[in-house]
Amino acid sequence: MKTFELIAPCHFGLEAVTKKEIINLGYDITEVTDGRVSFIGDADAIARANVFLRTTERILLKVGTFRAETWEELFQATKSLPWENFVPKDGSFWVTKASSIKSKLFSTRDIQSVMKKAMVARMGAYYGVDWFEEHGAKYPVRVFAYKDIFTVCLDTSGESLHKRGYRLKQGLAPITETLAAALIMQSGWREDHAFVDPMCGSGTFVIEAAMIAANIAPGMDRAFVSEAWTNLIDKKCWYNALDEADEAIDQTLLDTGVNRFGKKVDIQGYDINPEVIPVARENAERAGVEKIVHLQVRDIANFSHSGKFGYILTNPPYGERIEDKRNLPLLYTELKEAYQGLDSWSMHLITAWEDAQKYLGKADKNRKIYNGMMKTYFYSYDKRYIQHSAPHDFRGKPGAAEQAKR
Repeated sequence: MKTFELIAPCHFGLEAVTKKEIINLGYDITEVTDGRVSFIGDADAIARANVFLRTTERILLKVGTFRAETWEELFQATKSLPWENFVPKDGSFWVTKASSIKSKLFSTRDIQSVMKKAMVARMGAYYGVDWFEEHGAKYPVRVFAYKDIFTVCLDTSGESLHKRGYRLKQGLAPITETLAAALIMQSGWREDHAFVDPMCGSGTFVIEAAMIAANIAPGMDRAFVSEAWTNLIDKKCWYNALDEADEAIDQTLLDTGVNRFGKKVDIQGYDINPEVIPVARENAERAGVEKIVHLQVRDIANFSHSGKFGYILTNPPYGERIEDKRNLPLLYTELKEAYQGLDSWSMHLITAWEDAQKYLGKADKNRKIYNGMMKTYFYSYDKRYIQHSAPHDFRGKPGAAEQAKR
């Protein structure tokens, strides 16, 4: 079967997690760059990657790479690519997104326009027409320009892969499903340990953890634009991928709550806001994991757990969009105190608040991760390293903790 070079865009700072996922799926990595992992795969790989990968935003099929410093060079280089090998005569094609960094051609709108004209010129000559009705399958194109080097791809996914289909409602500051899954994998959590998000919002961390525990493929219940690319991907590729995903589900866990280690799965989410817990429950039900997660209204100050081993993973407020930074010291102090009350647990949190370690204590590990264009930090704490007294000890006025939480 014909092979392609495929690209999996991911969050900056978490490339290693996506790389490991792709290797575990059985494919050879060709390149890892900031925010992208490239690998070789056939039509089956396109279907399987879209259905199974948890941490990538989409799967791109590379059409070609070239250097262009002028608009004429861009036109001619785009025209030289073998578009007829990918897009049929009735296909609908356009440059859905272009980005340009440190390149002489920086107007993304003009890049899109010039490349579209070049594609029409190439395929018009090949198919012997000067006008395309474009009433067939959609073939969206994405292009990345970096230091005048253009990478041109077809987008096989369509809507971003973070849209699993279960989160129809969300809280005020949600974390994407792909980022949540990547951080869970980065933390090292396995389903034989307790998992708690004490500020769970609409439940994304909790639901992604439950889907990982039950081996539910993230793309099982959604559509992909390349399902209509019958000139490149046989329908049986998609049927086979979905059958594989269905057979892999741990139905015993979903039915009994007992995992492959013979232990009751312990995945919990709490939030002080009584309005978001029903939303989280609805999302969990749509994801098919409502029987193996526990969701409850609870203040972080009242959090405790009797289990010896466990993981806290959370996305606390950090004052950028919905919180007043003056309320954050108490919230982070209470999170630290809740963690200190646990046994041999680890704690992991993502935040953009620069002063977080003043109130949490110095983290054992600190990774810089870009959530979209926002620089965030993924702090990891372990009981072997946690400092039991932070440089700043904060006590707020009564009611301050309530104001600092969702």
